[in-house]
Amino acid sequence: MRMKLAFLVTTAIIAIAGAAPAQEKGGVINVATIGEPPTLDPMVSTADLVGIVTQHIFETLYTFDKTWNVTPLLAQDLPTISADGKTYDIKLRTGIKFHDGSDMTSKDVVASLNRWMKVATRGKQASAFIDKIAENGADGVKITLKQPYAPLLSLLAFNNSAAIIIPSEKQDEPMKEFIGTGPYMLKERKADQYIQLTRFDGYKSRSGESDGYGGARHQYLDEIRFVPVPDANTRVEAAVSGQYQYVDSIPVESYDRIKASSASDAMMLKPFGYPVFVFNTKEGIASNLTVRKTITKALSMEDMLAAAFGSKDFYALDGAYYPKSYSWHTEAGVEGNYNLANPEEAAEELKAAGYKGEPLRILTSRQYEFHYKMAQVAAEYLKLAGLNVDLQVVDWATLTQRRTDPKLWDIYITHSPFLPEPALIGALSTSSPGWWDTPARKAAVDAFTAESDPKKRVELWANVQKSIYDELPLIKIGDFNAVAAKSKTLDGVDPAPWPYFWNASIKKQ
Repeated sequence: MRMKLAFLVTTAIIAIAGAAPAQEKGGVINVATIGEPPTLDPMVSTADLVGIVTQHIFETLYTFDKTWNVTPLLAQDLPTISADGKTYDIKLRTGIKFHDGSDMTSKDVVASLNRWMKVATRGKQASAFIDKIAENGADGVKITLKQPYAPLLSLLAFNNSAAIIIPSEKQDEPMKEFIGTGPYMLKERKADQYIQLTRFDGYKSRSGESDGYGGARHQYLDEIRFVPVPDANTRVEAAVSGQYQYVDSIPVESYDRIKASSASDAMMLKPFGYPVFVFNTKEGIASNLTVRKTITKALSMEDMLAAAFGSKDFYALDGAYYPKSYSWHTEAGVEGNYNLANPEEAAEELKAAGYKGEPLRILTSRQYEFHYKMAQVAAEYLKLAGLNVDLQVVDWATLTQRRTDPKLWDIYITHSPFLPEPALIGALSTSSPGWWDTPARKAAVDAFTAESDPKKRVELWANVQKSIYDELPLIKIGDFNAVAAKSKTLDGVDPAPWPYFWNASIKKQ
């Protein structure tokens, strides 16, 4: 579906603008990330960090252009879709090589998509609508659906829980060899030190201009190293000193300091996305809807945002899952259910519900410092409501592992960029941690995903958002802007929710 809002790149604020330079070939860049990714298999993880790294190694049939439209990547063109919306014929690009030198064929694509439907949360989400995936010659694939399913192409294009294409004979679970078709290939991974990628000389780029995540992917760099730097203050100091060519996820209060640096440029994405508290609806105290409602009633979203981001230049109080600039925007369900900040009334409702002091286990991490600051404020409001708060602060990799076990947590804190297709929101999948699976969810989500008419889908999305507020599988805290830093010697890197470096180059001094 075509969105009214241009890709975030077009609305990003770059602290220092310059003329487009000629890009040079060669060199190595170091990219500071928030930590060690829990895996390098992007099918099995929805973590942004996994997607940021692995999108350079693996590729999907489709991706997103700069206006968030689906565009072909390993597919030759957009699919031919039957009149009833149930058959997708996909022509594959030819001459595509895997990192082991073998040729990509339809056999690899079918095997990979079947693995995706088995192990990936978004693949499982799509699998409920897919009847069959079959080879259609050596360079074609046919997907047959049980019923029309509008989000399919967006799910195939997304870079986490991703439908990556890997060799048919290397479909191990868990993945043993990290062989893709991407512009860079894995050379070495040293846990908690670096992930080293080197140029894949057999890469076949699309022709034409670069276009968001689509179009041409140029391999100017010899090597990209992703280095885990879990401490936010250390990342700030590294950006100021120019220790790394790119530094991801910098606390917003450091924006002016980065701007004033002689080594780095500050980059802001506005708006970037939204933090959320995800409830465990499957087991434990938060599986009770009354408890989820009282928790929501107790919290002050405004105070959490202020603690996390400081100035209103960096956040907005907004309960809608898409801002007004998006065609998906709706206020359905928001009124009376957002930013209530009433712990006293919440305490009375908890007592009436028979709450007996069971611990409320909240998972958070300091690698995203704003998560931790929101958790601290939330804990105080929830204590005022009479809840026995168990705030568990762990590293991000541990959090992403623990959230897969419903016995270990009640709330986990995360965030999401604004996604081009609402069906990409993880909580809408019944297999996503949180495990929201009710008749109301099914009715609202199924109607939304089965509709192909863009205007009707906007109306049906309002029903989904209302169901989210009615049943509270998660709560949105507000909107926020994201800050990163890039070296003044680095060219070809545009602000993006998942930064990519296949078009990056280093200026010759």
